[in-house]
Amino acid sequence: MGSFSIWHWLVVLVIIMMVFGTKKLRNMGSDLGSAVKGFKDGMKDGGADEPAKELRDKTTIDVEAKDKTHQG
Repeated sequence: MGSFSIWHWLVVLVIIMMVFGTKKLRNMGSDLGSAVKGFKDGMKDGGADEPAKELRDKTTIDVEAKDKTHQG
């Protein structure tokens, strides 16, 4: 009873299509796809700035450490 067969899922799918209609389901799918694409683009843009900032910070710290060792 815990697992559902393919026939159970087909009946559920038919009921959902009758309640919402295919056009509304298609619109919801395209809206969800746009949201996921926007999220991925945002993560890609946000991730591109982080390594460059970390690299600058590490370089600055390394240069300061080298200057201190050469002066002393």
